[in-house]
Amino acid sequence: FEDELYYVCHDGRELHHIRTEKKEQSGYTQTFEVYGCADCSGCGYKAKCLYKYNAEKDAEKNKVMKINEQWEVLKEESHANIQSEKGILNRQIRSIQTEGHFGDIKENDGFRRFNYRTAEKVYKEFMLYAIGRNINKYHRFLHDEIKKFEGKTEEKTA
Repeated sequence: FEDELYYVCHDGRELHHIRTEKKEQSGYTQTFEVYGCADCSGCGYKAKCLYKYNAEKDAEKNKVMKINEQWEVLKEESHANIQSEKGILNRQIRSIQTEGHFGDIKENDGFRRFNYRTAEKVYKEFMLYAIGRNINKYHRFLHDEIKKFEGKTEEKTA
């Protein structure tokens, strides 16, 4: 319920807004709204609701949940984009394109493992490989081994 800032749990109890928390990590700030139940005693869902609930030790524990509202908005927007007609088409195309390139790199070029182990060196090695691959592709394009894509053409079937 947005007007009164509270949620309702499975047992019908209200979780009211307690506080706002901020967490900073890697230069980004996350804002969490914390909601909690005043009394969860006698709740039938307590064992499912609370993380690592032990009836003997945690009898006095109450439900607390943190909501990052900005994250929820972005998640809904992303879900809407994925389920749109354009999103479905992009997913179909993306799944085909990516596999083809990695398969080509592995099978046709024989690139199966990196020579270096640190993340920085692996990144540099792969960038050099990608530059070489793009130069090779450009060379083939210049010598008309690769034609410019102009759309699918009609083919006659037998």
